[in-house]
Amino acid sequence: MVYTVPLIIFMDDVSGNISKQWNKHHAIYMSNANLPREMLEKEFFVRFVSSSPHAPPMELMRAMRESISDAAHSGVIAWDCKYNEEVMLIPYVLFLAGDNPMQAEECSHAGLNCNYFCRTCEVGGTKEYKESEAGYNTIFMSGNLRTPEKTLQEIRQQFETAFKAGATTKIQNSVSLTGVRDSSSNSILSALVELGKKLRKRTVGSQALPENEVEAALRKEFEELLKGGQLDDIINPLLGTDGLDIHMDTPTEILHTILLGVVKYFWGQTVFLLEKAKFLHIFQCRLESIDKDGLNAPCLNADYICHYKGSLIGKHFKSLAQVMPFIIHDLVPPTVLNAWTVIGELVVLVWHTKIMDTEAYLACLIPLRDRQYCLEPSKIS
Repeated sequence: MVYTVPLIIFMDDVSGNISKQWNKHHAIYMSNANLPREMLEKEFFVRFVSSSPHAPPMELMRAMRESISDAAHSGVIAWDCKYNEEVMLIPYVLFLAGDNPMQAEECSHAGLNCNYFCRTCEVGGTKEYKESEAGYNTIFMSGNLRTPEKTLQEIRQQFETAFKAGATTKIQNSVSLTGVRDSSSNSILSALVELGKKLRKRTVGSQALPENEVEAALRKEFEELLKGGQLDDIINPLLGTDGLDIHMDTPTEILHTILLGVVKYFWGQTVFLLEKAKFLHIFQCRLESIDKDGLNAPCLNADYICHYKGSLIGKHFKSLAQVMPFIIHDLVPPTVLNAWTVIGELVVLVWHTKIMDTEAYLACLIPLRDRQYCLEPSKIS
């Protein structure tokens, strides 16, 4: 009997020592996606794979990918204790979990701060466009989907640009227009750009090298940097992984995206309005007395939340998102109240651990998209 084993890969940067808080290193963990969710959450079923304080994350991921690829080609022989027979296991990567910066790096994407901020599709535009009425509305619509093939093509094009004059500006424009930046090969790309600047620089009493000689010198240096390999050998290994579409298989991490993103910023804006109107003490009294049944939070701790309002963590925002509309209904402008209503509905939906009826779930989720206009910061005063 042959069984396929889908794997969930997690990679993040963590602190290694108790005594040294910022001893940063990268670690990779792995889980068997065949297990029930209740088991996946247990520490026993999360397996350590690799860690290093020195190796870049994509080097660790390259070794992990090669290990899984070798196991998939040769198979892993195991004993099935239930049916008392020998079986073969074929592992494959189901998806890669992590926070937004790490998942962007895994996708060879520049991250949330670039013009085209999504690692999955090409939604976005210039700052001026996104702040316009038409541009803001497009943010909530899917753009053209990114593909590993197109990302690879863009990275190769950036290397071709590195051989030309004005490479620095051209590559910066490419990253700005596409959102593609590959951390695996970026050191070699930067070295070529800097060498090109030196070769084209005029010195006193001598002329600059002809452009064809500069390009020939750069290509020779590039071959030496590759050490006999090919360009694809130094590019993000996940872009060429069989059966994996890295742009689609990095699901959104809702803790940082929702709670520590949208909810956190709206909390800060709401607190500013409450303090400005001198309503914060009323808010604290209401928060302390609100019925907490059904929140799965034994205590909202209103005194702590209001005293350390700028230092809250995910669990606080998760509870606040569900009760805010009932507390601030007459303390803030209608636009802010509408925004908290949408946020409350969204938080309840995205934290579903099991979706019994997908059609009914989408029927509740899709209308929220059409109400996102009230989340625009410029509409909150």
